Amino acid sequence: MTRLALVMIARDERRAIARALASARPHVERLIVLDTGSTDGTPQIAAEAGAEVAHFTWCDDFAAARNAALDLSDADWNLVLDADEWIDGGEAALGPQVLAPGAGDFLGSVQVASEIGEGAERSTSRAWIARVLPRGVRYAGRIHEQPASTLPLRRLPLVIAHDGYLPDNLERKGARNETLLMAELEASPEDAYLWFQLGKEHQVRERPPQAAVCFSEALRLAGPEAPFRHALVVRALTALKTAERFDEALALLDAEFPNWQASPDFFFAMGDLYLAWAGRNPDKALQEFLPLAEFAWKKCLEIGERPDLDGAVAGRGGHMPAHNLAVMYGTLGLADLARDYEALAARLRAA
Repeated sequence: MTRLALVMIARDERRAIARALASARPHVERLIVLDTGSTDGTPQIAAEAGAEVAHFTWCDDFAAARNAALDLSDADWNLVLDADEWIDGGEAALGPQVLAPGAGDFLGSVQVASEIGEGAERSTSRAWIARVLPRGVRYAGRIHEQPASTLPLRRLPLVIAHDGYLPDNLERKGARNETLLMAELEASPEDAYLWFQLGKEHQVRERPPQAAVCFSEALRLAGPEAPFRHALVVRALTALKTAERFDEALALLDAEFPNWQASPDFFFAMGDLYLAWAGRNPDKALQEFLPLAEFAWKKCLEIGERPDLDGAVAGRGGHMPAHNLAVMYGTLGLADLARDYEALAARLRAA
């Protein structure tokens, strides 16, 4: 009997699949790849990397494809990776001391670190996602599918890196995810998580008005205990600000302020919001809004990085607010403070 298998679905992933398989190979007993219709040689590359390759006719349903792939595994535990991901730390979590042979009694939630942006704006967004599944667990959902299980979630220190949100890779995927999300929402219009995911899709493709609409709907439907609440609130603040829906953004900020006193991401979004509002109200900028932006970015530095928060972006508890403070002080003619914070930003960026 196999203790741990890698289970993957893939289509036209010759760019990345060898990297994904190589990262998992030392830690699993089987590599299983279910190809969903590649035309670029992906199955051959996977086979050469040591994977067992099978084929599946794509039916616009990620859960169906993942479940067909899981059906190929006899393992006690299944590690689910996408081809544009790779293991990037915490491999000990895959050992038998954590994932013991036999039936598992939890879902393993791991940190998926997605590269976002480009150039100087490039950073990493982190989300906790169930990717280590005991035998018998299957998925539900046509898009952004979730394990259909009542087993408790246990956070594991495994880190999975992901570059599928970088601009070139988004372009290659086209409108597939957006189309499937719209179809799912037709069937489940009250599903807050689907609205959240559609908002993310619009946001990553730089469509602030559409993102703001979707995040607002997700906020209306999601309860305070929703596991994605932190990411939703921070993304909604950014989208509402960028869409110039300032009254709604400020109302959301006030409502959520007590809930995120230990979130650098929340305070970073707060600083950006007040900076934008200051630009709209120059007569009150120096007395009211720039001091609030200053407070928010200093609060980010006080809290520090919080990679444990779902949706956290690396740098928002470090070099990013320090850089913003340096720019603000420079603009205000406070040269000494500007130099100090730019030096701090450089130290934190290099750390």
